[in-house]
Amino acid sequence: MSPRSDLRISPTFHHPESPSSGHASSDANEAVSNFISNTEGRPRAFMGPRAESSSLAALPDTPRMASQEVREDTAELASRALSDAGEQPPDEPLSGQPSVIPEISEPVTPREDDASYSSLPWRKSFRASVLTEMIRDAPDQEEAIQDGDSSEADDPLGPVTVSNAIISQPHEGTPLLHGRAPKSHEPATYGRLWDLESLLSKPRRKLSMFSCNISKAASRTSKLVHAATSPAVLNRPNIWRNMVLKPASYLPAVVLGLLLNILDALSYGLILFPLGQPLFANLGPDGISMFYVSCIVSQMVYSLGGSVFRGGVGSEMIEVVPFFHKMAFTIMTRIGEDNPRSVLATTILSYSVSSIMTGLVFFLMGKCKLGVLIGFFPRHILIGCIGGVGFFLVATGVEVSARLDGNLDFDLRTLQKLMEPETLVLWVVPLALALVLFVTKRWVKHSLTDACFFLSIFFVFYLLVAAIPSFHIDTLRSTGWIFEAPPAGIPWYHFYSLYDFNAVDWEALASTVPAMLALTFFGVLHVPINIPALAFTTGEDNVDVDRELKAHGYSNAVSGFCGSIQNYLVYTNTVLFMRSGGDSRVAGVILAVATCGVLVVGPVIIGFIPVMVVGALIFFLGLDLLHEGLVDTIGRVSKLEYLTIVIIVLTMGIHDFVAGILVGIVLACAAFVLQTSQVSAIRGTLPGGTASSMVRRHPTQRRFLQEVGSQTYVMKLAGFLFFGTIVGVENSIRALLKEETFSSQPIRFLVLDLAKVDGVDFSAAEAFTRINRLLSVRDVEMIMCGFSAESNVGNALYSVGLLDGPDRVQYHEDLNSALEACENDLLKAFYHQKDLLDKRHSAASKAIEVPPAAKNVSSLLDETSLPSPRRGQLHSAATATLTEHESSAAHQRWRGYGQPLTLLLQTFADLSPQREDGFWAQAVPFFERRVFTAGQVLYKMGEEAEGFYLLETGMLKALYELPQGRFAEVIVAGATCGELPFFSGTSRTSTTVADRESVAWVLTGEKWEGLQRNFPDVARELLKISLALTSERMNAITK
Repeated sequence: MSPRSDLRISPTFHHPESPSSGHASSDANEAVSNFISNTEGRPRAFMGPRAESSSLAALPDTPRMASQEVREDTAELASRALSDAGEQPPDEPLSGQPSVIPEISEPVTPREDDASYSSLPWRKSFRASVLTEMIRDAPDQEEAIQDGDSSEADDPLGPVTVSNAIISQPHEGTPLLHGRAPKSHEPATYGRLWDLESLLSKPRRKLSMFSCNISKAASRTSKLVHAATSPAVLNRPNIWRNMVLKPASYLPAVVLGLLLNILDALSYGLILFPLGQPLFANLGPDGISMFYVSCIVSQMVYSLGGSVFRGGVGSEMIEVVPFFHKMAFTIMTRIGEDNPRSVLATTILSYSVSSIMTGLVFFLMGKCKLGVLIGFFPRHILIGCIGGVGFFLVATGVEVSARLDGNLDFDLRTLQKLMEPETLVLWVVPLALALVLFVTKRWVKHSLTDACFFLSIFFVFYLLVAAIPSFHIDTLRSTGWIFEAPPAGIPWYHFYSLYDFNAVDWEALASTVPAMLALTFFGVLHVPINIPALAFTTGEDNVDVDRELKAHGYSNAVSGFCGSIQNYLVYTNTVLFMRSGGDSRVAGVILAVATCGVLVVGPVIIGFIPVMVVGALIFFLGLDLLHEGLVDTIGRVSKLEYLTIVIIVLTMGIHDFVAGILVGIVLACAAFVLQTSQVSAIRGTLPGGTASSMVRRHPTQRRFLQEVGSQTYVMKLAGFLFFGTIVGVENSIRALLKEETFSSQPIRFLVLDLAKVDGVDFSAAEAFTRINRLLSVRDVEMIMCGFSAESNVGNALYSVGLLDGPDRVQYHEDLNSALEACENDLLKAFYHQKDLLDKRHSAASKAIEVPPAAKNVSSLLDETSLPSPRRGQLHSAATATLTEHESSAAHQRWRGYGQPLTLLLQTFADLSPQREDGFWAQAVPFFERRVFTAGQVLYKMGEEAEGFYLLETGMLKALYELPQGRFAEVIVAGATCGELPFFSGTSRTSTTVADRESVAWVLTGEKWEGLQRNFPDVARELLKISLALTSERMNAITK
């Protein structure tokens, strides 16, 4: 059997020979056992087999439970403390004390066909809800009258009911559901008229999605036809109001929306193809037509119910234009300019395929409800991409305005071309106009500012053309002030003639897939960001991001199949449209029809549009996006994030858009690692003198542990430990091991608490093995706690051999067990020193056998006799404690006393100034001896306190259940139990059970009253001691 397979054993507090184990009558013990299992959680942690452990000699490869082994050591050390007072512990283990806690299997789950199963009380509630069963089981009228409720039946209020010839009225005993449910052999199912609260549902025949959609569409169509042909609608006032007046009220919003679509077409659609290349120079009108088709498709999808926004406006994303240019250049490079037919066919097909791909991704995200995942993408990377688009638009504005042949190259030749007087004026004038609008909008916040500004440029331009005779349209076209007129007779659907599947180069098309994916990725990021912002602005509370994603999927897929490009719900245009009165689906449909009319008119108007209008619009959009990416983020993001934004903008603008996104993702990951590494994984550190276990120990042992507790150092870790955060942990531990630090603060145990650690990667797990080797050089033992063997943390540590390899470390499931183990090892060294002193003075008393020590413990025992700061501290603390303990003459007298006097004198020696034998002898008759078997409950939480306990032998466990969580406290021989609730008259704060067979002396309530009457001074001293003990408990729990 592998070491990992034994980790499945779960301890309980039952004993096979105990009367309380395995019997249904012991309800209290079973409830406490369940509480214990819930408190201790998963199987307790283990450590590797000890080399010198004789009990494991036969099974050298089988690990033992560290927590159980620690409990054994704790019990033996407590007995050793009591034996120093003369009370000889038994040589043999206590009767009934188990050497190994047996595993009690859980009860078998009952079968439904079992007769006992159907009679269970909760089986009835499974068929129907509790409320339904209560109403059904209520007595009916006749039973209520027979039971003496005739006074209620005579109540004049309420309707009279007749049942079985008995006339009665409703009363408190009248059932709310008249009549019983019909008897049936079938189980009650949800949906039956006589049981609307049943939890089970009757299987229904499932229809396919297509059939469901068809049935829904037919139902809606039938309702619309019925509503449209109803007499209430087909009358003149309603027709005039709904068919004329209401649509007319939407005309201002439609005109504004149409104007925005035209401006967007001139800025986005016109540059859909890289017009600077001779191959694409004449495709400006086709780009505008494709833009309009995409707008119409998206507008119809959103207005006909696809989106929750009734006035939603769909349009092309300006951010997709750089990706289209990237795809066009990739195809042109692969095919070559000598085959224009194949280049154009492949390019336009790549545009439509990318739209279909985007729509598919949108739909799948919405269908799988993955819209929330977009929130995990770093926001500053998206801002950097937006700034990169702004950089691209500014460069495109220079290309369009200056009428450059090709792209804007950052070289000396291009700079000389731009500085030529006839070229300089062409691009400086639009740039100046864009700057004027950009500054104006800082002071004028009206929604129509953009439209009025560009319309004014158009009218002023033609006003000057009409006023100056030397300005002719043909001359202005030839000099670059007006766009070239498209060839006559070219219809709006000319771009469909570019589709030629026989001429498509499929390898070149496949080479654009990375750009398609980047385009899709960039488009997907916008929707979950824009939709919540649009909902907040418009006051729409019923927004479902997943529904909007599916709507975008439909619109993009349909647009792609129609030979067009991507689209999305535009935030700015939608807000302007709705605020202008277009908050209606009818207004959206009218806008789509109006856009369709502009599309049919054709691209003839292109030959009359001034270049400066389009150039100024492109410049303005680019400057606005650059301002959003580079200026608005100053002071709002960290320096590292701002540097990432700048690098993304420069990479996208100068080199490549896809590379810019990849660089941004890489920089985001690097920034995350760097920023996370700066956050320390060390949540806190506790010296052993501050942190102690929740074991109630003998006063002598407490004094010694207070002196040497600083040799235990606790380090609490938190978060996810990976190669970035583990470096800080390792450096902190190395600082503890430096010569000057270690000499002034020597440690023997380093306890690493991983309770708040979410996970450990391979690098961090390897670092722990390196830390263990560093500690071994200083002879410091590393103990890990706060995780279970089957957890992610445990599996990660197992993978590097830290828990089961040759250099395995001791580990526990909680910090309390780890501290208890450290204290036990220190106490073993203490009693080792005591044995040396006893031999030296030839006055050694008979002592019980100390538990066999492991390798690390035997080295600790030797430290009391070897010179070093750490060993010297152990030696001096042990000598001082033993000298004080043995020098007292009272201790010599206690050896001859019987119980419970010896126990009283030992326990209260450090808590009370009253140390006279006769003083405490007065209390002896009031204590009675009780024996508790393993697993027996002394008292339960919430019960009335009926006794104060002094434990003579054995071990108890107090289980606390507080709002802060559950924890357990171990009570060993020589300690007290239940003093505060007993003396204060309050209820029990814990459930206490016997961990093994135990003997305790109990002061009951009746005896306590007698002690107060007969010996009030002893009673007052007990009250003072109870307060002191309570203070110690609180300090131990809150540390």
